[in-house]
Amino acid sequence: MGIDDVASKESAVVAAATAAVLSPRVRGVIRRGAVYGVAGAMKAGDVAAGAVRGVARGFQDGSSDAEQPAAAEPAPPPVPVAATADRPARTPRAPRTPRAPS
Repeated sequence: MGIDDVASKESAVVAAATAAVLSPRVRGVIRRGAVYGVAGAMKAGDVAAGAVRGVARGFQDGSSDAEQPAAAEPAPPPVPVAATADRPARTPRAPRTPRAPS
């Protein structure tokens, strides 16, 4: 029985896999790598989906330019509020848009 009969590539792979399964440090590295790999794949999927949505939105906006009517005239400037003895004249603020609940 020679060394080639006992030591083969398959037995080396099995020995390395057994050491990896039994070593807490190696298991932690493998687990961390798997977590980062999955997170990277999810991020790449989000970026790709966002790019597709942006391209689709660009096509929709580009195709609807000819169909849109001319822009409406801008609103006139606000009229200043008259001054009184106890306060100076001021320009009223534009109405605030309500915020979405968070």
